[in-house]
Amino acid sequence: MCRLFGMSGSPRRTHATFWLLDAPDSLSEQSRRDPDGTGLGYFDANGAPRVHKAPVAAYEDRCFAAEARQIASTTFLAHLRFASTGGLEHRNTHPFEQDGRLFAHNGVIENLDELDTELGPDLSLVHGDTDSERFFALITREIRAHGGDVADGIVRAARWIADRLPVYSLNMIVTTSDELWALRYPETHGLYVLERRRGGYHGDRQLDHSGTAGHLRVHCHDLADAPAVVVASERMDDNPAWRLMEAGELLHVGPDLGVTRTIALPHEPRHRLDLTDLRPEAAASQQTA
Repeated sequence: MCRLFGMSGSPRRTHATFWLLDAPDSLSEQSRRDPDGTGLGYFDANGAPRVHKAPVAAYEDRCFAAEARQIASTTFLAHLRFASTGGLEHRNTHPFEQDGRLFAHNGVIENLDELDTELGPDLSLVHGDTDSERFFALITREIRAHGGDVADGIVRAARWIADRLPVYSLNMIVTTSDELWALRYPETHGLYVLERRRGGYHGDRQLDHSGTAGHLRVHCHDLADAPAVVVASERMDDNPAWRLMEAGELLHVGPDLGVTRTIALPHEPRHRLDLTDLRPEAAASQQTA
C-alpha cells in the first residue's frame, strides 16, 4: 500500500529529518516493501514548491537521503509508491505539482479513458500515466473554475469520480506553502490526524514520529516549542490524540494551524471496488500488510 505523510507547522518554517537509511523503522526500510518510488515535497523560503522524487526505493536513493536531512519548510508532503497504474518512471512518482500546489494519493481509480474525456484540454496538466495525477488535474480544473477555492475543488472532483468511475480509494493530501487539505474516502484505507501541541503529549519534547508498523520516521527539533498538525496513513507514536479520520471527511489545516473538518462525501461511491475487482498488480499495491 502506498504511504502518505503530510505535516504543517505554518507559519513557522521547521527543519524536519525524514529518516531513510539508518533507522530500523525508517522510510528506507518500508521502501523495501513499497519499492516503486519515493517522493518528498516542501516549499522554499519564497513559498515555491520543491519536489525530490525518484522511481526507486528510498534505500537506493542516497541523494534523497541527503536532501531529506537538510530541508526546512512550513509544510511537508511525503509519499512511498507501490505502483498500481503507470510504469516506474519519474513522471509517475508522487508528489505531483500543479498551480503551485503539491498532491499525493493512495488508492485506485478505474476507467481512466472516461476521466481523460472529462478533462478535455485540462489533460495537458498530466505528464504521466497514473490515475493519481489525473485525479489531481480534475481537482486543479475545479479549483480554477470556482474562484481558487481548494476545498471546493477537491470535493467537486472527488464527487465526480465517485459518481461515475469505479473507485477503490481516493485518500489524498494537498499542500501549499501554508495550508494542507486531506481527504479520506471511502473507509477502505485509514488516514490519521494529530493536532500536536507545542512539545507534544508530554509538553517538553521534540517531534519524533515513528510508524507503528515501521513505515516512516520523522524527526524535528523545532517542534519542541512549536505546534504542528500531522496527517499520516498510520498512527506514528503513542500520543492518544491521534484520530482516525471519518470516511468522507475533508480536513483543512489553515495558515495559523486552525483545523476544520467536514463530511464532504457522505455517500458510498456508486461503483465501489474491492480487492477482488482489481487487476492483480493493482490489488497487490493496495494490500495493507
